[in-house]
Amino acid sequence: MQPHAVECLERSLKTEVTELAIVGAEPVFRDVVHVGRPNIGDRQRLWQRINDLLDRRWLTNNGQYVQEFERQVAERVGVRHCVAVSNGTLALEIAIRALGLSGEVIVPSFTFVATVHALQWQGITPVFCDVNPSTHRMDFRRVEERITSRTTGILGVHLWGGACSIDELTEIAHRRKLTLLFDAAPAFGSSYKGRMIGNFGQAEIFSFHATKFVNALEGGAVVTNDDELATRMRFIRNLGFRDIDDVVCVGTNAKMNEVSAAMGLTGLESMDDFIAINYRHYQHYRRELADIPGITLLPFSDQEQCNYQYIVVEVDQSRAGLSRNDLVRILNAENVRTRRYFFPGCHRMVPYRELYPEAGRFLPETERLTECVMCLPTGSTLRSEDIAAICQIMRLAVAHAADLGAVLSKNCVDVRLHLMEEASVPTLVEPHGQNELL
Repeated sequence: MQPHAVECLERSLKTEVTELAIVGAEPVFRDVVHVGRPNIGDRQRLWQRINDLLDRRWLTNNGQYVQEFERQVAERVGVRHCVAVSNGTLALEIAIRALGLSGEVIVPSFTFVATVHALQWQGITPVFCDVNPSTHRMDFRRVEERITSRTTGILGVHLWGGACSIDELTEIAHRRKLTLLFDAAPAFGSSYKGRMIGNFGQAEIFSFHATKFVNALEGGAVVTNDDELATRMRFIRNLGFRDIDDVVCVGTNAKMNEVSAAMGLTGLESMDDFIAINYRHYQHYRRELADIPGITLLPFSDQEQCNYQYIVVEVDQSRAGLSRNDLVRILNAENVRTRRYFFPGCHRMVPYRELYPEAGRFLPETERLTECVMCLPTGSTLRSEDIAAICQIMRLAVAHAADLGAVLSKNCVDVRLHLMEEASVPTLVEPHGQNELL
């Protein structure tokens, strides 16, 4: 077992519905298993950097490690400029400010709410666009119908680490004379048609939050090939200062500190290892979930580089017999904290549901996805046997959907005895993938 890995009970995979925690049995995991626990990298290297910066007493204000982090990110992406900031949300806000966006901006609702908040925070109206049902990313075919005389830009999101329709959005933005910005928060290390994400639009932003596969504790960055834009963003992140006492614009304090940069550099050194682990987990889930009715794993393209940091499934209730929410409850009972992404959709969150109450009319695919998508655990602390246990729980739940559906609808706390007495409860065949536990 890896250090600090989650702990699965040392016993066979659950094979009977009466063994599920939702009906009163012991959970399969003693420790809570999260969708993503932080990757750490080489702790010795991290402490060397932290001790060095403490010895030099340069803790923030564009120190040595921030500059090196920016250089390495820009080099990996293949861009001229990386502007490191304290988090991904501020990266978006600074890019939006520096690009002079105003009025209305087209944006998907099926995204993390920070994408939309970054617009609303600056008095810009987010105009929600529906998504492609097969990729979950903004549907370029719906973009033009959302453009008005007040539209100044398009904010695309590279959801799940894969690129949205870059070529099509670029063509629309160019033809309609709109600014094109990409929220690439989860897409560091991924590519599009052989070019690394970060090279498209006027600028792209990355998140290096603790849950990202490469993290800086908290951190973010804007990358661009526009020299003037990069200069402007560097002023904005430092309260508008160009020099010690020369303020040239309205700015904010968004500087990345040296400890965060040290963590980011340490993560970059292990980046390839993290991706390899994520890829193995993705392939394992792909095999395990293939035979479960109504459970569809979102695939990644084999033609592109990808960080594989999300395991995304859709639950078809008509085939699985259970809803996504039912499976979330069943897995939560086993201490598996699967997540509903991006529930309930930004357009149904405060303040957007009051400001734009009719938005849902234009978002049928978004509405559907918010009810059927969930993310499963992955990352460097997860083991192969943990994935087998998680998938077996899902397989068992779907196989006994009728019995569990009744349990869930009645909201019973302990119906184990009832299920054991049910003559109609079928037994499960040989557990799939059990030999991987041996």
